Amino acid sequence: MATTGTTTDATAAPAPWYAAYPAPKSEVVTISREEVLELLKATPLEKRDFVLVDLRRNDFEGGTIRSSLNIPAQSLPLTLSAVYTTFKAAGLRKVIFYCGSSKGRGSRAAGWLADHIAEAGDNETQSLALAGGIKGWVAAGGEYVGWMEGYEEAVWRGVGEGC
Repeated sequence: MATTGTTTDATAAPAPWYAAYPAPKSEVVTISREEVLELLKATPLEKRDFVLVDLRRNDFEGGTIRSSLNIPAQSLPLTLSAVYTTFKAAGLRKVIFYCGSSKGRGSRAAGWLADHIAEAGDNETQSLALAGGIKGWVAAGGEYVGWMEGYEEAVWRGVGEGC
């Protein structure tokens, strides 16, 4: 029996979760960990006009940046309008997304919210991705790790910023 060299659906890799949603149109704007640390240090929680959103779900381990909300990226496209409305009603002017490196989920989420902000005609709210993500935050050590909740050093051993 001859083979045709074609693959079947059973052998094809499944499409990633985000393939079901349109790619963001907006250019992703990043914010450095240094800027985020300064924001955290300078602004008491009750006076903050920014929020950190940790997008990790399956890889949510080893701790998170203090006061971050956990909204897994997979749920964001379906709840984006409600998330935006809630953050806007709370007076938040910066939404800072991050994941492991902020190169995938972090950038995608920041782009999706930026698109939504533009469609709403909102010139006051910014959607940003934390440059380097949580891995870059941890790699910076010292004071950065001190601004984490649930930090587990063993989880981060050998993890570099570029991972």
